[in-house]
Amino acid sequence: MTTLVMAGHGARDERWSAVLADLAGRVRRLRPGHRVRLAFLELSTPPLVDVLAASVGPVVVVPLLLAGGYHAHVDLPAIIAGVRPDARVAGPLGPHPLLTSVLARRLAAAGLRPGDAVVLGAAGSADPSALDDVRAAARLLSVRLSRPVTAAFAAGGTPTLADALTRARTTRTAPRVAVASYLLAPGHFHGRLADSSADLVSAPLGADDDLAALVWTRFDEAQASSRSSLTMSPALSSREGSESAPVNVS
Repeated sequence: MTTLVMAGHGARDERWSAVLADLAGRVRRLRPGHRVRLAFLELSTPPLVDVLAASVGPVVVVPLLLAGGYHAHVDLPAIIAGVRPDARVAGPLGPHPLLTSVLARRLAAAGLRPGDAVVLGAAGSADPSALDDVRAAARLLSVRLSRPVTAAFAAGGTPTLADALTRARTTRTAPRVAVASYLLAPGHFHGRLADSSADLVSAPLGADDDLAALVWTRFDEAQASSRSSLTMSPALSSREGSESAPVNVS
């Protein structure tokens, strides 16, 4: 049986760790009998290194990251290469329509009104591809809400949250500006969103059944990619070994 290892970044805020533990419980309940482990790159326990080393049999690592970036492209691969180079690694959680559904529900619960302007507030990154992932998530939310949605960043990336809020107030006639928290759990960055000048800020994505379903979606994608690679390898070997065979050019 393949073990699913959910790899979160980690945080000093105990609320953050509690939300991730709740999410792991929801993931387990969706597929009873499957091995599911929760681990962290840093700050929180248990460390990913220890969980990978203790996992027996095939492993698929699903990064609990909403976008690509340094942690997805550098930190995580380095840890896996040093401990379990045979492990399959899934893509980050976002962007994805299931995340869009959670964002829309969180905004509705926060009191979003039809005329409100919306900003998608994310942590940010120095990696342009990570920022592009967040902008793609903003486009998905824009379609869902039938209104423009601007991606903005609390740290690392443009526009900054402050600039996006100012622009929304000066260039639009919306009576209020809402920030959709594109974060997994409460902590430092959500605090920065909450302390902004927005009229309302939604709760983080949190432990949600749609988010748990998305973890399994990424797991299945990694499994399918693994099977595809195994299927293609013999075919490639056969092709490489038949270079001297006659070729029909008619």
